[in-house]
Amino acid sequence: MLIKKPDDIKASEITPEGAYLNRREFMAAAGVAAAGLMGTGPSGLITLPFRQEEKPNTWEEITSYNNYYEFGTEKEDPSQNAGAFKTKPWTVKVDGLVKKPADYHLEDLLKPHKLEDRVYRFRCVEAWSMVIPWQGVPLGEMIKRLDPLPSAKYVQFTTIFAPDQMSGQHSRVLVWPYVEGLRMDEAMHPLTLMVTGLYGKTLPNQNGAPFRLIVPWKYGFKGVKAIVRMTFTDKQPLNTWQRASSDEYGFYANVNPEVDHPRWTQASERRIGQFRRLKTLMFNGYADQVASLYAGMDLRKNF
Repeated sequence: MLIKKPDDIKASEITPEGAYLNRREFMAAAGVAAAGLMGTGPSGLITLPFRQEEKPNTWEEITSYNNYYEFGTEKEDPSQNAGAFKTKPWTVKVDGLVKKPADYHLEDLLKPHKLEDRVYRFRCVEAWSMVIPWQGVPLGEMIKRLDPLPSAKYVQFTTIFAPDQMSGQHSRVLVWPYVEGLRMDEAMHPLTLMVTGLYGKTLPNQNGAPFRLIVPWKYGFKGVKAIVRMTFTDKQPLNTWQRASSDEYGFYANVNPEVDHPRWTQASERRIGQFRRLKTLMFNGYADQVASLYAGMDLRKNF
């Protein structure tokens, strides 16, 4: 079957923002939101339980308010500074404890898989949030095809190091390149997504183009952007923010309203585009799907 890459899709085939919002309303009216289960809606849209006041944020909100320190530390910096970033051609190195290591062209890495639409909550450790309609490939399906060895317990992701294009990498605010990681069962979970698009369109540079990670039950800093390397390993990766400040940022980064950041509460959040603060939900509202991954763990210690 021919799988179209985002740049091959005609404008007439791109799902407009309003259609995503209508899908969301359709699902709520059908009672899926109250069912508490993950389901597939019209046109393959994946939806999960939402609170009544939730709807996807606008394209403008999602693309103009970003944390992406490679392009600057202010929220508007990425949209202003990422426009000239080159995302083609793009190669992803797969190495470590895996049976199919190689330098893959991104198109070849994606080609066997069908892109899926997923509307997910996005929760930042700074206590702001959005609801975002992503497009991508479940990481678990990609991992199965790459065939890691049984000894692989984690997968580590590394972003591109390109200070000639990423002005923020000239600063010492973090150690570059940006590194993140997941335990293998987290990576294989069906909610974990390798993202290439937003609102049915090609992922904008400021949102992590061309290839980024989304783990919707974790804080946003786990969502490493512009990925150029996936390493399967038996050792827990030292992620960038944990390396920068281990008392504030842990490896797991699960959304937990009971564990405050040392400098602010995590019990509530500010939804971008709304005035009233919302109560933060355990695992960002995905507890029914993912809580079993952490059974028996002390989530205050393993934050």
